[in-house]
Amino acid sequence: MATTSKSSSILPMAAADPPPRVEEKLFKGSAMSKRGAYAAISYMSCAVLLVLFNKAALSSYSFPCANVITLCQMVCSCCFLYALRSAKLISFHANEAATDTSKTLVPLKTLIDTSPLALTYLLYMLATMESVRGVNVPMYTTLRRTTVVFTMIVEYILVRQRYTRPILGSVGLIVLGAFIAGSRDLSFDSYGYLVVFLSNITTAIYLATIARIGKSSGLNSFGLMWCNGILCGPILLLWTLFRGDLEMTMSFPNLFSPGFLVVLLLSCILAFFLNYSIFLNTTLNSALTQTICGNLKDLFTITLGWVIFGGLPFDLLNVIGQLLGFIGSGMYAYYKLIGK
Repeated sequence: MATTSKSSSILPMAAADPPPRVEEKLFKGSAMSKRGAYAAISYMSCAVLLVLFNKAALSSYSFPCANVITLCQMVCSCCFLYALRSAKLISFHANEAATDTSKTLVPLKTLIDTSPLALTYLLYMLATMESVRGVNVPMYTTLRRTTVVFTMIVEYILVRQRYTRPILGSVGLIVLGAFIAGSRDLSFDSYGYLVVFLSNITTAIYLATIARIGKSSGLNSFGLMWCNGILCGPILLLWTLFRGDLEMTMSFPNLFSPGFLVVLLLSCILAFFLNYSIFLNTTLNSALTQTICGNLKDLFTITLGWVIFGGLPFDLLNVIGQLLGFIGSGMYAYYKLIGK
């Protein structure tokens, strides 16, 4: 993965950084750079593992407080970022060397400018965590594929983004597959489905906001993550106190169980890498590409979810719907690569 022009920078810098040279394409004629492809693959790997660990904490261990897991992930993310910044391994600003510590972490004005992104991030995190609990893993991934439609609508509203017919056709196939796959879900839960669709809407708004604010804030991906944590952490802490989630957490019988603690720790670590890869993928490629990557990684999520958690009886329509969704995602990836 490409780094900034400063040789002292050890970790890859932000997607929002202006590249010092022309990005190397994946292959001749491709619309996607190698760096963009690496970001997409990194996101898909982290996303699959994080869904499974979150599902294990909320379902297998019956942990009742999704908001507390989100709070832990935010706190850990800020701790990781502060430690890396203090060790001069990363910077928070675009075109700033990691060894340059003359600037404050993030100025107050910049925090205010990124507050819309932080608000959408908080809504996205809360809705996503709650949606994992409501439905089984295979149906969760199926319903989440409809995010692509919401993303296209939000991108059109914000930046008047238009798409070619091949792209629209592949998206239509994804949505058709999702509806076919979910048409005979025997474990239908209206609340669970409602929360998943709410999660889709907040995800679309969040990704579009990254693409808009991320490139104009002067921060790189690490800086944007820091702002999100600093702004959202206190709000979420007050919310969990108000709802009594922290009290409920302290009385959770498996709180100090080694297995649960390992799952929680891995969930926090993966959330950090996932958030970074989301910023990187969205700013290097696009909000829609980020959404399609979420669809492509579903094959592994569904397979592992079926094997580990179960929850969805075999049904031919479901299999056909899943295949249509994967074909549509593959078509989008192909048209993106060839530049259509």
